[in-house]
Amino acid sequence: QLQASGGGLVQAGGSLRLSCAASGGTFATYTVAWFRRAPGKEREFVTCITWNYGTTAYADSVKGRFTVSRDIAKNTVYLQMNSLKPEDTAVYFCAAGVTNWGRRLSADEYNHWGQGTQVTVSS
Repeated sequence: QLQASGGGLVQAGGSLRLSCAASGGTFATYTVAWFRRAPGKEREFVTCITWNYGTTAYADSVKGRFTVSRDIAKNTVYLQMNSLKPEDTAVYFCAAGVTNWGRRLSADEYNHWGQGTQVTVSS
């Protein structure tokens, strides 16, 4: 089970850090991703990290502003979001799966999902 937390309301240019913790298991061998769904829009890939090697990938829209990381001892993945923009407003979901790296952007590759946490960026 995945538990996402850390969302909130922040002004444009501000920062937030989201957390995704696994309970009842570990992320070993998984890729852990963050997706988001903005009002009226499709769910979109944000970033992912491979648990075993720490390999990362980012959507172009967040490159240079967001950083994904993992804490193996805490079995937790973090999403540090800096220089937030109003268009980053969305519900953010963490997801995990044993993925084909070539399909890492596809939500279908992830079979474990957290409940989502709301991020609102005011202008």
